[in-house]
Amino acid sequence: MKLLVCAMEASSNIHLKELKKYLSDDVELYGVFDKELGNPLYDLTSLAIMGFVDALKKLRFFFKLRDEFVKLAASCDKVLLMDSSGFNLPLAKKLRETYPDKEIIYYILPQAWAWKKGRVAKLEKYCSKLCSIIPFEGEMYSDKNKLTYVGHPLLDEIKEFKQELSNTNKIAFMPGSRKTEITNLMPIFRELINKIPNKEYVLIIPAKFDDAYIKKIYGDISEFTISKNTHEALIDSEYAFICSGTATLEAALIGTPFTLSYIAKRFDFFIGKLFVKLNYIGLANIFFEKMGKSALHSEFLQENVTVDNLLNDYNNLDKKSFFNNSKLLRDYLKNGSSQNVAKIIQN
Repeated sequence: MKLLVCAMEASSNIHLKELKKYLSDDVELYGVFDKELGNPLYDLTSLAIMGFVDALKKLRFFFKLRDEFVKLAASCDKVLLMDSSGFNLPLAKKLRETYPDKEIIYYILPQAWAWKKGRVAKLEKYCSKLCSIIPFEGEMYSDKNKLTYVGHPLLDEIKEFKQELSNTNKIAFMPGSRKTEITNLMPIFRELINKIPNKEYVLIIPAKFDDAYIKKIYGDISEFTISKNTHEALIDSEYAFICSGTATLEAALIGTPFTLSYIAKRFDFFIGKLFVKLNYIGLANIFFEKMGKSALHSEFLQENVTVDNLLNDYNNLDKKSFFNNSKLLRDYLKNGSSQNVAKIIQN
């Protein structure tokens, strides 16, 4: 089987790598994905965007990429779209118009429950099968035959969960994976470690970053121990300070207490607040609200990301309560999704 794949985000490729373990050897991947999985059309680093302004600058390139996908689809049996709805939804439309009978599978659905609810109708119109990783998002879809809750992929990818609260003397720091996130948070993290003495400060850096890029973007990291294994570092740490994103859910599931902090470009943050009507930005907190429970962790955004706020949260968080709630979260999300999605693709 020739499978056309569009996985443009780093997180999508983590899920894709796990999914590939359950695909038959005769399934060949074409399209855009991590080069470790085959021969993609483009290096993922050339596709990375940060915010609305950056997206506008690359608009012409993405139109060209869409047309390349449509052309390539002619020789592929099925299509797998992962996350990145800004690109993948228009691509799904073009594919459906060009190939009315082509099977299009969407895995990691756009967060229509957060904003742009109109995407639900488009997904149902353009896609053949919808693989949901959020327990409650199925409530928004009318065509129940297309949508399947497959479980959350992190429950596949996390191989070890904390069995008890740990006091390891290690604190993890995750300033994100995008340049702006890193440059905004690292100065605060450097100042923060001076307020929490006699600890080992573990800086978790994406494995794809080489030494030259790290030196250029992160600044002085001489006080940190470097780790490129997120799950291992979180297991070993008694606490973490994390930029918003998938990493917050990883820490919540593993059972490592943490503080979420995020500083966006002012324009992007303004646009986000305008359209996204949620009480929280952390996925674990969103899930807990749906479960009728209080927030699992604190969230500090924009000007509220200060050394004092982060330090106070570290000192005052009820770590025992956090740990017990992390086990409830695992039960809520049920099983992992990779094997279920593989069956859907190969059916």
